[in-house]
Amino acid sequence: MTTEVGQAVSANPLMERYSASDLRVFSSEEADRYLDGVIADPQRNASLAWELLYRLEPDLYERLVAAEHLHPGIIEWLPPHVPRIIEVGAGTGRLTLELVARGDQLTAVEPAAPLRDRLRLKLSALPSPSGGGQGGGHVQIISGFFDALPVPDQSAELVIACSALTPEPAHGGDRGLAEMERVCAAGGMVVIVWPDHSEWLASHGYRYLSFPGPMTMDFASPTEALQLATIFYPHAAAEIRARGARQVPYDLLGVNPPRDLAYKHIL
Repeated sequence: MTTEVGQAVSANPLMERYSASDLRVFSSEEADRYLDGVIADPQRNASLAWELLYRLEPDLYERLVAAEHLHPGIIEWLPPHVPRIIEVGAGTGRLTLELVARGDQLTAVEPAAPLRDRLRLKLSALPSPSGGGQGGGHVQIISGFFDALPVPDQSAELVIACSALTPEPAHGGDRGLAEMERVCAAGGMVVIVWPDHSEWLASHGYRYLSFPGPMTMDFASPTEALQLATIFYPHAAAEIRARGARQVPYDLLGVNPPRDLAYKHIL
């Protein structure tokens, strides 16, 4: 669901929410990654608008993610149990919560501090196997970027990212993919869920899977569907208003459903 860098301002309400003055929210390390060699204006650079969304309006972002349910085939396909898991670009936990019971150790790497805070809250509310809270007690949440993962070589049997890695260097790129492979143990697997640019991953030796069946974005209400579409999918807002339903087909939005993954076994 990534929008091209440098997209014009036209008909993109998300980009219009922010201005160049908002870029000061970035830490120096974030600015080095996101502002180097790009149009440093969120009203002209959609990738910057998304990064600002994560940091300035994380609740709005989480409302959107709550409607994007991963295909159950993806969850069923993942290994039922591995000793160690690293998730990169964990966000607010769309995939993290599904991984908690699949590993003895889970490290969630996320660069945006507001998203890390929300993930901690969700994990603290999980029931533990013995009852009560803190069911995510074996999960470590750390700050980090795709291109410089703060973990040693061969740290996990499953290294995974969901709707975060792209070919752009600021959001992973070749170096980020190499980092995911570096921290994956021999005999383990790197998995990219809901990938962008499958041909790029294929050129790096990744195999592609797609799970069949109809999929919709499932908003909390018709009102929520219209409110979020007005911001994120304005081209579809009129049709969503006319339908008056909380479920919206992905083809109406012009988005590939979250039914795909790419994977590579590390030898």
